[in-house]
Amino acid sequence: MSAAFIAELRRALPEHVLLVEAEDLRPYECDGLAAYKQLPLAVCLPESLEQTRALLRLCRQHHVPVVARGAGTGLSGGALPLAEGVVLSLARFNRILEIDPDNRLARVQPGVRNLAISEAAAPLNLYYAPDPSSQIACSIGGNVAENSGGVHCLKYGLTVHNVLALKVLTMDGELLDIGLAAPDSPGYDLLALMTGSEGLLGIVVEVTVKLLPRPERAQLVLAAFASVEAAGAAVARIIGAGILPAGLEMMDNLSIRAAEDFVHAGYPVDAAAILLCELDGANAEVSEQIMAVRRVLLDAGATEVRSAEDEAQRLKFWAGRKGAFPAVGRISPDYYCMDGTIPRQHLARVLARIGELSTQYDLRVANVFHAGDGNLHPLILFDANREGEQARAEALGADILRLCVEVGGTITGEHGVGVEKLDAACSQFNAAELAQFHAVKAAFDPDGLLNPGKAVPTLHRCAEMGRMHVSGGALPFPELPRF
Repeated sequence: MSAAFIAELRRALPEHVLLVEAEDLRPYECDGLAAYKQLPLAVCLPESLEQTRALLRLCRQHHVPVVARGAGTGLSGGALPLAEGVVLSLARFNRILEIDPDNRLARVQPGVRNLAISEAAAPLNLYYAPDPSSQIACSIGGNVAENSGGVHCLKYGLTVHNVLALKVLTMDGELLDIGLAAPDSPGYDLLALMTGSEGLLGIVVEVTVKLLPRPERAQLVLAAFASVEAAGAAVARIIGAGILPAGLEMMDNLSIRAAEDFVHAGYPVDAAAILLCELDGANAEVSEQIMAVRRVLLDAGATEVRSAEDEAQRLKFWAGRKGAFPAVGRISPDYYCMDGTIPRQHLARVLARIGELSTQYDLRVANVFHAGDGNLHPLILFDANREGEQARAEALGADILRLCVEVGGTITGEHGVGVEKLDAACSQFNAAELAQFHAVKAAFDPDGLLNPGKAVPTLHRCAEMGRMHVSGGALPFPELPRF
């Protein structure tokens, strides 16, 4: 069947958009979560809507699964190929179609880099707010699939809050227009449903995003603390004081030292933790808020509070934070990046428990995360060449996710579930919720060919684990059927 299907692909599509040889498929065997790898049957890099439609229709006809892929920077295995499936790369859908300054929007293809939108809008004094740490490389289509955030998501929201409309191809090649450039549209909120759906419902081929005017002033404050718990408590105090920063990030000592060695941002390397708090808006407003934030931070026990002296230093402070992941990669052969979200009031408690788990598993953890909205990114350092270390890292990560759920949080904030967190999802969702998720997928993709086996665990998988979340607890249920 594979050879016959490949032959049909070659008849239907130009030779240069298809990859079928093993050495050509190797770059697509995983996304940013390299612990999971699999060579696909083929990779297709279409250059047009019609080529994409032809591929989808052929795959549906032969019941071949399709995994959509953006830039491959995802961290949950969401773009992991299937051995019997096709990877649909949207890398060649890389054009900015329109920048509309009057309506403050941009229409772009899914392969456009996140940062490229702001670069294109900059001459008009506009920008696109969501800014994941991988924004120089990640694509807007992947941002939609995972509902990505970034260091400024506290004030300006995630991808779902900044996307106005989508064009989406279904598995049978039908083109759907979802959302409107206008502020609201009638009917069910399919735009929010599609954003964060991890490629399970359709293939995004065009995105209309909201652009914002550049603020008159942006000022960054750096605060150092003698303990991570004190820094975590300070986050809740800032929000409790009625201040809404543009960004509010936290780094612990391990991540501070790694980032400083890598970027030379000027961080205090002797601090147990630092907070980066950015205020933006009108000049007078920012001046007032800066003074208020300084008072809150000092009252919360900050050992040092200083403001960026100029724009260059502000960008340098942010460069250290956004470079934290590769920086940690310089001090450990491998690291496992977790992604969970908790209520802000539990930050101090959760950070203390992560420290205990780090000791229990004998693995270092560098904490760097979006503190303002409680989106944690613990980086678990390990060496895959040492017997059992990767398994210990995965077990530690699972315990961190369980901790997030226990305090009223969730197993992901912006990285998605992918294949990485399928078991963790069994601890968060009950059987009725999972059944509804599968029903929604079946409404869009009745044959289950779009990114199968990702994001939503089957009831059978959860039953085999023997436990599922039910009203805050967990319940064995061996009798649930497969589906």
